[in-house]
Parts: sequence; structure tokens; C-alpha cells
Amino acid sequence: MERLFNLDPQLLHDAVLLAIAVFVMFVLLSYLLFNPVRDFLKKREEKVKNNIDSAEKAKADAEKLRAEYENRLRDIHKEEDAILSAARKKALENEAKIIDNAKAEAAGIIARAQKQAELEMKKAEDDIKKEIITVASMIAGKVVSEKIDVNIQDSLVDDTLKEIGDQTWLS
Repeated sequence: MERLFNLDPQLLHDAVLLAIAVFVMFVLLSYLLFNPVRDFLKKREEKVKNNIDSAEKAKADAEKLRAEYENRLRDIHKEEDAILSAARKKALENEAKIIDNAKAEAAGIIARAQKQAELEMKKAEDDIKKEIITVASMIAGKVVSEKIDVNIQDSLVDDTLKEIGDQTWLS
């Protein structure tokens, strides 16, 4: 027998058997080991993909919530501004009411003071009239006491009062 590449036939036979054994072992091991590893890797890949998807979904939800909270904050700020402006407006209205009440009360006090002053003036005028009447009657009484009786004296006092009257005192 001829040798191939100077190899003996036993070696070639062993090499072919070894190659067949390795191939069979590879096939068997691929079913026994490689397929479970492939399945494990597929499951892990799916798990990673699901985690990425859920992370993206959570990120989108977080963005949505952030936008929602920003809108709420804007609405709260608008509401706050509206409340503050309403409070300022109410404070200004209260200030105006207080000022108007104070002015009205001051006007009432002034009117009462004027009425009281007028009453005091009338009282003073009446007192002065009485004093003048008393003084005039005393003077007239001294002057005329010897010549005029009581009836004539009363008529003179009444005539004097009529002449003096309200117009004389008012002017």
C-alpha cells in the first residue's frame, strides 16, 4: 500500500475516526450543551430587552409626570397670582371703605360741632338778651321809677323788646 504524504494507513484511519468522533461529539454536545446555552442567552437577551423597554416606558412616564407637575406648578402660580391680586384688590377696597367711613364720621363730628356751636351761640344770644333786658329795665326803672307805675313800665319793656327783636340781634 502506498502511503499518502508518507503517512501510514493506521494513522489515517485513526485520524478519520477521530474526526468522525469529534464531529459526533460536537453534534451531541451542541444538542446537550450549546442549545441550553443558546436558550439561556436568548432568555437573557429577552430579559435585557424587556428591561430596556420597561426603562424607556418608565422614562416616558416620568417625562409625562414631570410635564404634568410643571403644568400644575404653572397653574398653582397662576392661582397664587390671582389670589394675591384678589387680596390686594380687597385690601384696597377695605382701605377705601375705611377712608370713606372716617370721612363720613369726621363730617358727622364737624356737623355736630357746628350744631352745638350754633346752639351755644343761640344760648349766648338769649343770655345776652336777658341781660340787656334786665339792665335796660333796671335803667329804665331807675329813670322812670318815680314817675311811671307798674303797668306803664311793663308796656315800655314790651315795646323795647319788640324794637330790639330778632332782627337787631341777628344783624
